Amino acid sequence: MGKVTGFLEFARAERKYAPVEERIQHWHEFVLPMAEDETKTQAARCMDCGIPYCQTGCPVNNQIPDWNDLVYHSDWQRAAVNLHSTNNFPEVTGRVCPAPCEAACTLNIDDTPVTIKAIECAIADRGFEEGWIVPKPADKKTGKKIAVIGSGPAGLAAAQQLARAGHDVHVYEKNARPGGLLVYGIPDFKMEKSVIARRVRQMEAEGVTFHCNVNVGVDVTAKSLDSSHDAVLLAIGSERPFDFFADAPGRNLDGIHFAMDFLPQQNRRVAGETIPPTINEISAKDKHVIVIGGGDTGSDCIGTSIRQGAKSVTQLEIMPKPPVKENKAMSWPNWPMKLRISSSQAEGAETVYSVSTTGFSGEDGKVKKLNYVQVDEKLQPIPGSEASLDADLVLLAMGFSGPIEDGLVNELELSAVPRGRFKGLDADEQNYKLPGDNALFAAGDIRRGQSLVVWAIREGRQAAHAIDKFLMGSTVLPR
Repeated sequence: MGKVTGFLEFARAERKYAPVEERIQHWHEFVLPMAEDETKTQAARCMDCGIPYCQTGCPVNNQIPDWNDLVYHSDWQRAAVNLHSTNNFPEVTGRVCPAPCEAACTLNIDDTPVTIKAIECAIADRGFEEGWIVPKPADKKTGKKIAVIGSGPAGLAAAQQLARAGHDVHVYEKNARPGGLLVYGIPDFKMEKSVIARRVRQMEAEGVTFHCNVNVGVDVTAKSLDSSHDAVLLAIGSERPFDFFADAPGRNLDGIHFAMDFLPQQNRRVAGETIPPTINEISAKDKHVIVIGGGDTGSDCIGTSIRQGAKSVTQLEIMPKPPVKENKAMSWPNWPMKLRISSSQAEGAETVYSVSTTGFSGEDGKVKKLNYVQVDEKLQPIPGSEASLDADLVLLAMGFSGPIEDGLVNELELSAVPRGRFKGLDADEQNYKLPGDNALFAAGDIRRGQSLVVWAIREGRQAAHAIDKFLMGSTVLPR
């Protein structure tokens, strides 16, 4: 460990945000990096615990105490090497991961965990600034050809690992740019897309070939890819949204949209992409916006709506308001259920808890009101609590139920179960192969259900390990 008494001497300090009135005027990132000395001071707080729960709390098992020590001693280059040994895209997780590692930190028992996420991002960004992060093409080729369908974090992580193992890797992406939801789901103010484009250039230099604007199952058959490749990895995510209001009164009114119909449009505008004329453009400008759902996607809808010039933004959550402070004896080192105010919520949204939407009403075919009822702790309606809110735009951000079951999924006759897991797929994360004689594998949200970016990276890395071992009989790729 760097400084034995660091956790006693130094207080926790986090990265700061640009002022609300300033940041809502643009689509750029607004998190302000810490100065180098401050980052080193925060790294010095790491206790190097006998049992580093932060590593088990991290899905990719980052060696956090090791690179905290290296940062404290100003050995940034070795810290970058160490960080990349477990995580292909730390500059991504350093921006958008909720940091379960910090929840698991021993210092979190006193609510002062090491600022692991900020240090991780600083290491990755420093690595690019100094030119330490360079392409690592394989020394020799295996002659094996692999198709990766989907270029989200799972697909990208798998593709990079497999290319470095010497395989000829081809990534198929239905959109105009690689990155999946990293590019088309996460708003630019949380992560600018140059971050992903930079990694894509590195992967191309390592031998990965990207085929964009190719919707497998529509533009090209999955079976043709299966027959022309030695292995195929499915990493198409979990994109089918939950719609709990399908039968609710007024659900067919104009102005009620899924979050993932709304967010990608703004990302395309920022990138200068043309929105197809067949798609109705959605804008929050001068509208009363209601966001249903309290997760990250809902928060992204809030920040996007505010930047588009919404008249008001209200977020509805059916669950009770969480406690401000968790019971450490019950939760630590696991991810706790407690009140969290996202940066987007802090920009001016009102969050209302314990309410259930009962329907919608409108005029001239357009939504004007959202009707709701308050619910008790058992989520049962409270008689006499019916009310309504002004609503010109309603965004449904209630999670995802699994992969879209058309095109690719139907063609391969894959039997999906709720939340994205495939029947027959090994649950022990040792073998990512789908049942049958074909060399079909699955990883990411399509395999384990909707989850975090860092879980998708882990899935991609482990799937690459399994595929390399399947094709070559053994593998040196880490799991």
